[in-house]
Amino acid sequence: MPSADTAKDTAPAKTGTTPPNKPEETAPRPQDLEIKDAQLIFNAVWQELESEHGRENLIFPREIHWLNGAPGAGKGTHTRTLMVYRDFTEQPIVVSELLKSPEAKKRIDAGMLVGDKEVTLLVFHRLLDPRYQSGVVVDGYPRSKVQVECLKLLYRRLNELRSEYRETMFSTRFQKPQFHIIVLFIEEDESIKRQLLRGVKAREHNREVEASGMGELKEIRKTDLDEDAARRRYRTFKDVTYDALKSLREVFHYHYVNAFGSIDAVRERVIRELQYQSTLELEQETFDTLSHLPLSSQIIMHARQELVKRLDSYQQQEGDVFCEVVRLVGDKFMPIIERHSISGYAIVNSEHQVFNHPLATAMLLDIFSERGYHATVDIQFEEIPHKIDPKTFKIETRKKRVVRIHVRFPGSEIRRG
Repeated sequence: MPSADTAKDTAPAKTGTTPPNKPEETAPRPQDLEIKDAQLIFNAVWQELESEHGRENLIFPREIHWLNGAPGAGKGTHTRTLMVYRDFTEQPIVVSELLKSPEAKKRIDAGMLVGDKEVTLLVFHRLLDPRYQSGVVVDGYPRSKVQVECLKLLYRRLNELRSEYRETMFSTRFQKPQFHIIVLFIEEDESIKRQLLRGVKAREHNREVEASGMGELKEIRKTDLDEDAARRRYRTFKDVTYDALKSLREVFHYHYVNAFGSIDAVRERVIRELQYQSTLELEQETFDTLSHLPLSSQIIMHARQELVKRLDSYQQQEGDVFCEVVRLVGDKFMPIIERHSISGYAIVNSEHQVFNHPLATAMLLDIFSERGYHATVDIQFEEIPHKIDPKTFKIETRKKRVVRIHVRFPGSEIRRG
């Protein structure tokens, strides 16, 4: 009797039965084919880059934000949001701008994708430009499952280079790569609406340019003029790009942003999604050294909660003193502060007896903090002449307690000229 791993296949074949002991052949899964295609493409692209630049010169940006999104989701608008938030000085790499060949343009106009190898080579080659070393936004890559696999291979290769050159003179060139995936998402109907509206505005703009002879004509996508083409473009994103990008959630820092709503509302969502993540941006050893220190956001949240508790406790347990300090701030301090509203900085001195209470200065600081001011207090003792001893003619002094409060706040912006 044959063993389990050489069992005879008894299913009928087209020309008889399957010969004994022949292993059953199974068709490769689509995912396996995509991984294999990606490996072939990546290896070919990498070999070309290495031949042109030299292995030790394959210096990619340390921080790359891979921006993608549904058609009409506002990638162009929020590229600027990413640049300002991360302080990138160079313009983004826009894949659609890299693809100017007639064949590529024809596929783009039809709402289709261009070849994975062509796109990957163009993007990787541009990333080697030295001006992007501090960081860059890449708009429009990856957009297919093969490109997603190429991105994973790039990340793996960059880490291999980092290990390879770690103990050499080139070690500073190869740092831990930081890949962020940002996906702006809107529903199909909203996408179609925005694409067609963009086409209408572009045509109106071009008519004005042609009539006046001033300005530059805008290039108009065919998908912005035809609803069916716009819908195909959206479904290509949803069925190909969006599905492929989801597999990166477990690999890189993944930011999913609902892009429906006003530009300001979406901008706030983008910024919230890009909050500092030290586990991804620091070397592991460095992160381990720093990790016991709290993040500023944690301290701020905790501080606000504690401030509210203290103010409530002042009112409940020391109500008379608390109300006296509030009255003093309103009657004596605020007029002085208002006179310094342009500079945003005021110093106020007080000898008020309320500050003899041990909690009064703490109340004062918390009152200013709750109102949005940054205040500090220092207590000074001054020697004040009191009387002259009639026998020795020495001047006797007494100590005067002065509470000095430094108050800082955003100054007024005055338009000059």
